[in-house]
Amino acid sequence: MTQDDSQTEPETDIEQSNPVSDAPASKQTLDDVLIAMDIVDTLRHREQLVLRELDADARELELIERLKEIYAAQGIEVSDDKLRDGVKALEENRFVYTPPKDSWKTKLAKIYIKRDKWLKPVTAGFAALILASGLWHFGVSMPQQAKSELVQTQLNETIPADLTALRDDIQTMATDDKIKVRAETYYQDGVTASTDGEHAQALAAVASLELLKDDLEAEYTVRIVSRPGEYSGLFRIPDDAPQRPNYYLIVEAIDGAGRVIEVPISSVETQAAKRVSIWGVRVPKDIFDKVAADKKDDAILQFSEIGAKTKGDLTPQYSIDTLDGAIFNW
Repeated sequence: MTQDDSQTEPETDIEQSNPVSDAPASKQTLDDVLIAMDIVDTLRHREQLVLRELDADARELELIERLKEIYAAQGIEVSDDKLRDGVKALEENRFVYTPPKDSWKTKLAKIYIKRDKWLKPVTAGFAALILASGLWHFGVSMPQQAKSELVQTQLNETIPADLTALRDDIQTMATDDKIKVRAETYYQDGVTASTDGEHAQALAAVASLELLKDDLEAEYTVRIVSRPGEYSGLFRIPDDAPQRPNYYLIVEAIDGAGRVIEVPISSVETQAAKRVSIWGVRVPKDIFDKVAADKKDDAILQFSEIGAKTKGDLTPQYSIDTLDGAIFNW
């Protein structure tokens, strides 16, 4: 064998065992895959070697030989086929993880992966929101809706019916045309308020008619007050006419059960109206003197009842002479 023949035979062997074209296409086992992954990992850890060897074409055999040396140094025997498969896997980036491009899908996936951090707070927040919504619905919204519906029903039905009934009752009961006019005024005010949706004003009109009706229905007697420590009468000296005092008897309203009740009285001094149980009735001086003499005699009034109010009237009718005007402050 010549020197040239010794150099030619290896080249023939290399051509007959082309690592790429003659590689077996059999199905890989799990062990084969694991070895290929290890080969790729070994190559990656020797980055300079990989770059140097893979930058040149047709240097695969030299790379395989060097890999054999690496594994032999570790006491590991790896076949050429498996080494070729590892090199091919490196070239194909078979075991390289390439992260997906950033998109809405990857963002959703990352959010889902971190659900242990945000799921409980979000769930608690939703639960609190649902609870608050339920409390608002049942505690505020529903009562408000029910109240609104009630108000609307009152404005459309209840209040107009009450106004009409009260007005009719008063018109039938009243003995004075002024009272009837007053009742009609309250009625019209209530109807207007109901039509305009003014709930408070409409209810106020109903209340005024109810009070007027109660006052018309009330029956009581007027009695001069005669109790220790309380006035039975008094007089006022007007600033503009000091020579002509005004005389008053202090009286109270007593119902059929003997109870003192409040009645509407208008003050001649202040022009204000008020419901009181005791007030002063203005009388002529001779009536005042007669009552004063009666009380001075034995501290007892023999005839204390001086008037009565009957159903259908707003003011009592007196059995003694009286003058216009009343007071309830002294």
